[in-house]
Amino acid sequence: MYIIGGLIKTMAGADIKDGWLRILDGKIAEIGKRDGSAFQPACGERVIVVRNGLIMPGLIEAHCHMGITEEKKGMEGDDCNETVNPITPYLRAIDAVNTMDAAFDDAVRAGITAAMIGPGSSNVVGGQFAFLKTRGRRVDDLVVKAPAAMKVAFGENPKVNYSTQGKSPSTRMAIAAMLREELTKACEYREKKSKARQNGEDFEEDFNLECWLPVLNRDIPLKAHVHRVDDIFTAIRIAKEFNLRMTLDHCSEGHLIAQELAAEGFPAIVGPDLASRSKIEVQNMAFKTVGVLNQAGVMTAITTDHPVSLIQSLPLCAGLAVKSGLALEEGYKAITIHPALICGVADRVGSLEVGKDADIAIFTGNPMEVFTRTLYTIIDGQVVYEAEKEAV
Repeated sequence: MYIIGGLIKTMAGADIKDGWLRILDGKIAEIGKRDGSAFQPACGERVIVVRNGLIMPGLIEAHCHMGITEEKKGMEGDDCNETVNPITPYLRAIDAVNTMDAAFDDAVRAGITAAMIGPGSSNVVGGQFAFLKTRGRRVDDLVVKAPAAMKVAFGENPKVNYSTQGKSPSTRMAIAAMLREELTKACEYREKKSKARQNGEDFEEDFNLECWLPVLNRDIPLKAHVHRVDDIFTAIRIAKEFNLRMTLDHCSEGHLIAQELAAEGFPAIVGPDLASRSKIEVQNMAFKTVGVLNQAGVMTAITTDHPVSLIQSLPLCAGLAVKSGLALEEGYKAITIHPALICGVADRVGSLEVGKDADIAIFTGNPMEVFTRTLYTIIDGQVVYEAEKEAV
């Protein structure tokens, strides 16, 4: 399949005006500027001509609960939090994602081709996130990376959930202590397993702790639910104690400590700023946070936290961040290459480069503008949404 014309934003260098792109076997095979040479597609090969549109990588949602907290389903469709045990690292998002949730179709229509999906923040340790494509019936076929991160949560949510049950944690001190205890057990388990293997001894794997090894080995990050300044710094303190990678998810007061966060080097996934300030810890939430952090040197992505705000509002959230001070080009990055880098999948998605997955969104213009329409959404080289049959 060929895509010809328009403006190509590769997110991997300069934009290409009146360019062309070829897809073979679900991958980007060629990309460049039209030079007058004739295209010779194979017999039956599709050609999409884009006269005035914008061609760019499919958008990426870096943190959401799509398909785990289903729309219109109530308790029956809510599998987001296992609220009976505050430490549940062994839970896997892929076992709860319903790809028939209407949000997946909404995502595709908005040009969103992939999302980081996982459990909520009621537990100190919630379980394992997965990075998935947004179109398909069987979740196993959508997996780009699983596990992709380990969810941990600080602040109000674990406190509220367990204090009302008369259980720990009921304070921020207990949240931090319980996470440290779990990580210490995991480190001891890793050491015992390593010694047993070195000595050629049998070792019985522990299902509750085996899931921590990708985190301890820095293959995947902690995904830390943090809003307030004190919770952000507690998360950083613990990550440094155990030498872990980490993403700062929500980071609602990040703009108050932007220079400190830049010095620490952890990326931030900011949002959902389109939602209401429904809790004490989000009282300083603002669309300016992304721009302040980005300007300070923090790698930033934007999240809707679906269903807290709707998945299809992702490009609008980026636009509101630009309106509040984020540079326009950084707005594009915050919903394409930055989430790909932060989620550890930039080798496959997030930019238009030869060899990467052919996940492409074609818009009538800047997707961050409210009147812009999605014309085509392409995932793995297949057109999964088409606004009109005719060329544009």
